[in-house]
Amino acid sequence: MMQGQAEPITPPKAVAGAPLAIELRHLRYFVALADAGSFTHAAERMFIAQPTLSQQIRRLEEIVGTQLLQRHREGLQLTKAGAVLLDASRAVLSLVDHEVNRTRQAAGLGRQHLRVVVPPRLPDAFAVEAASALRSAAAAADVDVVWMEAPLDAGFSLIRQRRADAGLGWLTASPEALPAPLDAMSLGEFEPDVWIPAPHAAARRGTISLDELTRMDVIHGPRRAEPGTYDAWTRVLRTVDPRFEFTDPPLRHSLPMDLAFAATADRPTAVLTGPSVITGSRPGLIRLPRPMVAHDMVRVGLEDNPLTATAALVWNGDLPRPLQQILFDAAEGIAPPDPAWASSTDAKVK
Repeated sequence: MMQGQAEPITPPKAVAGAPLAIELRHLRYFVALADAGSFTHAAERMFIAQPTLSQQIRRLEEIVGTQLLQRHREGLQLTKAGAVLLDASRAVLSLVDHEVNRTRQAAGLGRQHLRVVVPPRLPDAFAVEAASALRSAAAAADVDVVWMEAPLDAGFSLIRQRRADAGLGWLTASPEALPAPLDAMSLGEFEPDVWIPAPHAAARRGTISLDELTRMDVIHGPRRAEPGTYDAWTRVLRTVDPRFEFTDPPLRHSLPMDLAFAATADRPTAVLTGPSVITGSRPGLIRLPRPMVAHDMVRVGLEDNPLTATAALVWNGDLPRPLQQILFDAAEGIAPPDPAWASSTDAKVK
């Protein structure tokens, strides 16, 4: 048999004529193992002994009748069958959890909950309005919102893997391009703030081209904060200069600190924020307090708005219909973005 090929596993015979059945614990162990990447870490997360976990996964493979995982020097890897079962396991466990919550709610033992991810760097005004709309819609449906603060990648993996039910995030492509089973509603177009040294020629025009921007060092990031937009905007800038790379912030991300480093750098340096202002907002000169820096940094616009991201409410399309209705109601209750937001949040440096 070729190396890496899944070995056929003979299912055990049923005991006393009873049909073999996969139990929920098998699926929970399997999902935990796939997420952890090793038996040791998965066993720690599930608070069970590693031999017990190994035995249960082997039992699951016997019931299914095929190998689900392959052990490599680099770690565990799902077989094709394992990947199918993993997706199904997440769907089953999510449905069971939601229905148990709904049952408890019907019995007066608690309220159903909706897990919503809010990335840490959303524009404040947008995040507040969206969170308020979600809370109001959930309260009207007698559902509790469980807030989760975490970055979201371009594929919204936390939601797709059913570790969260919905989230506010950035689309860098059309909603139709999202992987199944995700659904989304667009809430507005945003672009980054761009800051450049006041002596730069573009400062007098109030706008800067991508060609001019790629000839500078550009502080932006770190990538882990907004991986989706970071990668999408890197690809756009590399169409101008294939060697372009963003410069990560030298210290803990802080706009005043980034501007101070850019203003005192040895070569022309710009600062690019994440999506923070309504597309098409008018830029302006903002002076940093002395003695923070020796020179002014000027906020300018990007010519032709080449770097944009769509703010969206994204959810798992397998959610029970009542929870999806909460998301529809919340999205419809979020007002179209006001360009006045452009002068708020990160743009205010005093």
